[in-house]
Amino acid sequence: MGKFGNGFLMGAATAAHQVEGNNKNSDYWTMEHMKYTSFAEPSLDAVDHYNRYEEDIKMMAEAGLNAYRFSIEWARIEPRKGEFDENEVEHYRKVLECCKNHGIEPVVTLLHFTSPKWLIDEGGWENEETIGLFANYCKYVVEKLGSYMHYVCTINEANMGLQIAAISARYQAQMMAKMQQGAASSAGEEAAKSTEGTVQVGLNMQKMMENMQKQAQENTEVFGTATPQVFVSGRTPEGDILVMKAHQAAKKAIKEIHPELQVGVTLSLHDIQAKEGGEKRAEEEWNEEFLHYLPYIKEDDFFGLQNYTRSIIDENGICATPENAKLTQMDYEIYPQALEACIRRVYKELKMPIMVTENGIAVDDDTVRVDFINKATDGVANCIADGIPVTGYMYWSLMDNFEWQKGYSMTFGLIAVDRTTQKRTAKPSLKYLGSLL
Repeated sequence: MGKFGNGFLMGAATAAHQVEGNNKNSDYWTMEHMKYTSFAEPSLDAVDHYNRYEEDIKMMAEAGLNAYRFSIEWARIEPRKGEFDENEVEHYRKVLECCKNHGIEPVVTLLHFTSPKWLIDEGGWENEETIGLFANYCKYVVEKLGSYMHYVCTINEANMGLQIAAISARYQAQMMAKMQQGAASSAGEEAAKSTEGTVQVGLNMQKMMENMQKQAQENTEVFGTATPQVFVSGRTPEGDILVMKAHQAAKKAIKEIHPELQVGVTLSLHDIQAKEGGEKRAEEEWNEEFLHYLPYIKEDDFFGLQNYTRSIIDENGICATPENAKLTQMDYEIYPQALEACIRRVYKELKMPIMVTENGIAVDDDTVRVDFINKATDGVANCIADGIPVTGYMYWSLMDNFEWQKGYSMTFGLIAVDRTTQKRTAKPSLKYLGSLL
């Protein structure tokens, strides 16, 4: 008997661009292949999930999992503005049918960071027209595939743009401080290491900043602007609200076709802990990360909670990781207790079902992963025992895959992939996760 009863969704998550391969009409594919790219390497074939999804879903089912959170790729469905690709719709229909055939509940995300390149050429995620364009894409997908779905996440980590803007500001401030101390040679590397571990996405801050001027020129040639507004760009306050309006417009479009679908959005959250004197700054951080979104999500059907670690705040803001803390490959502090704290804090403000849509750890040692999952899911079980309606837990990620700007160096997966042969090998953590049901 596992920790969780009947009806609980125990699964794993992926994002289309990170696993499918050859997402050639997307903004990220374009950026990966630029001369002054910030990406460690291009995604290329990724882990070929586009062709091997049946094998991967079968592995999940055989391990005892009953849910799979994955994304449908807008750049495949609408490769050119107003032109929809029926072959790609059919592909995702087959993925959804494969899930059902193996007893897996699909949890579908309609935008997981990547966008069609044409959208970015037209102003991207700071352009008001994106609201309607995104809603139109969502409407099309749900018209074609909605009958195969039950849970839909409109947008993954809708607050990521503000987190990127904040980390960029912190990086630049730390660079200035280091240079003033006469440590110019190591300033970039040290500032990158201390800031990258505070945001829940793979970034190369030093490479981004070093290439900024050359990138601006190349961006103008490729996107028609020095500062293309991809989803994971530093967001303005206006762009931040634009993303929430896009979520609301998408939800409305989805509900008009399939009112029975359960629709929500996901946010990237940290367990924000205040040191003495840091209480005010901690409240400001929580407001930016979560509270100010409440008016836009309070009527949703569920909330997608994504958490990897904690943030400790003093009177000056986010503190360095504790000196003796163990870190992941992403330079996050290993702190599985953060998930329970986030669930409890969210539910105080948002009385609706919560699905943990991402929680995971990038490490080489799978015994550390199993221990992390054990402690994190203990926290979920504690919340359920106290009456908080947590409906599911989606571990990130199903497979070792393309971690954005960091490339293939981060191993989050329950399944290892030899990218030379694309051979899959289940880690013990996959079966362990399935045993928790």
